[in-house]
Amino acid sequence: MVVPDEKVPSVDPPTSSDTRTKAAPLTDAQKEHFRAHGWLRLTECFTQEQADWVNKDLWSRLGMDPDDKSSWRARTHMPAHRSFDAHVFAPKAWSAITELCGGEDRVVPESRQWRDSLIVNLGSPEFEDKHVRPQDLDNWHVDGDFFVHYLDSPEQGLLVIPLYSDIAPGGGGTVICPDAIPKVARHLHDHPEGVSPHMVPRGAAGFSQETGLGFFADVARGCDDGAFVEAQGAVGDVFLLHPLMLHSASRNPLRRLRVITNPPVLLREPQRFDRRDAAYSLVEQVTLRALGAEALPGWRIAAPRELRVPNRLKVQQRMKEEALRRLGAGAERPGPEVAVPAA
Repeated sequence: MVVPDEKVPSVDPPTSSDTRTKAAPLTDAQKEHFRAHGWLRLTECFTQEQADWVNKDLWSRLGMDPDDKSSWRARTHMPAHRSFDAHVFAPKAWSAITELCGGEDRVVPESRQWRDSLIVNLGSPEFEDKHVRPQDLDNWHVDGDFFVHYLDSPEQGLLVIPLYSDIAPGGGGTVICPDAIPKVARHLHDHPEGVSPHMVPRGAAGFSQETGLGFFADVARGCDDGAFVEAQGAVGDVFLLHPLMLHSASRNPLRRLRVITNPPVLLREPQRFDRRDAAYSLVEQVTLRALGAEALPGWRIAAPRELRVPNRLKVQQRMKEEALRRLGAGAERPGPEVAVPAA
């Protein structure tokens, strides 16, 4: 995901007159599914035409040839060039986001700004037509590489995955692991001093390092085959995931173009697990259920909140400069100098 203060031009997005994309309250069934599993898939939140607008100049920005697989890299997390209002672009999705977070008044207004920071998965020759067990994927993580994590962190209120391409089974969908939420929640609960984005406790060796996904890989390996879900669907679908949802990029054995983004949702205040009126958001309810608790009276963080500037931003800045040069020249190739891991 992007660091929230990354600045890109805001533009007016295309809208849809299709009534299926309009805002609507979540149904009781949708709420209970989120409580039980920590994720929700909303269908038809925006149209193919709107997705085409977001995907504009995709191959030029990538510096790859859509008809030449030898020019493809497996995964690329592209820097943003434009931002746009999610409330206007995908009102159904924005309405659900705010409802899961406890109301729009709990969400930082800038969270309405989605970006064209496309996350592209094209697969690789090594894994083409090959099944890989979810436990053996190499990208398991929880989002939020720009802050020290606490159980109540406001920097990551929800994980959002809009689908800007159709995603068939085996077509590169992000793999999620709902069964891991209790394990991540317990780790954060037991470390009120805070942990690094890689879940290393403050004061332990490796706390300041940017590398190392061992904690997440160990959690994934400890889960049964049936614990995993592939985020597949049609253009316009939007997945809404609990912020502690373990997830990984997949190998895309079909090698079909897969395009998503991960627009951040930030909260105005830290989450609370001891509300006297019990007015917990659905996100907070999932965390409490994962811990087997109705409330957490007395739980508090034990160290200051802390932001970090990940090296990923330097990488993406170089990619953006390369893409702008290609777009200015009307070129389709060559590719960016580097790529970064993506969902």
